[in-house]
Amino acid sequence: MGIFNFFSKEKKESLDKGLEKTKKSFLSKLTRTVVGKSRVDAEVLDNLEEVLISSDVGVETTLKIIDRIEAKVAKDKYVSTEELNGILKAEIANLLEENNSSSVDGIVIPEVENTPYVIMVVGVNGVGKTTTIGKLAHQFKSMGKKVVLGASDTFRAAAVDQLIIWADRVGVPIVQQGMNADPASVAFDTLQSAKAQNADVVIIDTAGRLHNKVNLMNELSKIKNVMDKIVPGAPHEVLLVLDGSTGQNAFEQAKQFSLATDINALAITKLDGTAKGGVVIGISDQMKIPVKYIGVGEGMNDLQLFDKVEFVDSLFN
Repeated sequence: MGIFNFFSKEKKESLDKGLEKTKKSFLSKLTRTVVGKSRVDAEVLDNLEEVLISSDVGVETTLKIIDRIEAKVAKDKYVSTEELNGILKAEIANLLEENNSSSVDGIVIPEVENTPYVIMVVGVNGVGKTTTIGKLAHQFKSMGKKVVLGASDTFRAAAVDQLIIWADRVGVPIVQQGMNADPASVAFDTLQSAKAQNADVVIIDTAGRLHNKVNLMNELSKIKNVMDKIVPGAPHEVLLVLDGSTGQNAFEQAKQFSLATDINALAITKLDGTAKGGVVIGISDQMKIPVKYIGVGEGMNDLQLFDKVEFVDSLFN
């Protein structure tokens, strides 16, 4: 099917703006850690640990970062507080690099043996799942791809209605059977329809209940099995959508969902409305699942490919 470029570099401004609250909060806390200090000592490191944890980076990831800075301080004997920002920026960038986070090269529709390329979207209600699907559909369509949506979140009438609104807004076909329909049956019909239309991409919305993991697991397995029958290997991508503004709660959801199904990509939304953007760093590090997209605004193009270099750059500039 080919590899296509997705988002252009002009998104940097939108990224800077979207991370503004996180950046202000993070940098002002960082500045306070070094007040009256000329060198990085144990007290500065303690304060830095507090800053990272309170910025929703997460305890385990924070300790990893602190250990690395501590090792550098021990090795260099003297590290000035002026250097701290640069060192911290480098360590966060290294961490994201190591953890296979999505890169900027825009590879979004890899070559797959059987077309269409199928994305199954999971996540609890209210995280911005439907909006993410709509924005993705818009981006793919802008690239000249033929997109079909499938409304397999049939437990809430609102979920089906919202997806219909998005399909209409973006101008792409949708397959739906209304509320209470069998989700696997909707997925089956969607893939059959997409194949008949020679579609490039199919995006399937699924139910967002987590209170009963066994049910969720069974349901998602059923949907996957049905899709695999029509497009062998589908779904090619299982994308978990998380609300960044919930901080550590998003991380917990990521853990729970990864126990229920094989997730291979993450989208972290609503970063523009929160100071908890540090959660992207913790989730990238702890989950070992690449963060592929981040939502940094309301606009159609404000769902961006996660570029770790640009992200860290925006956080520290």
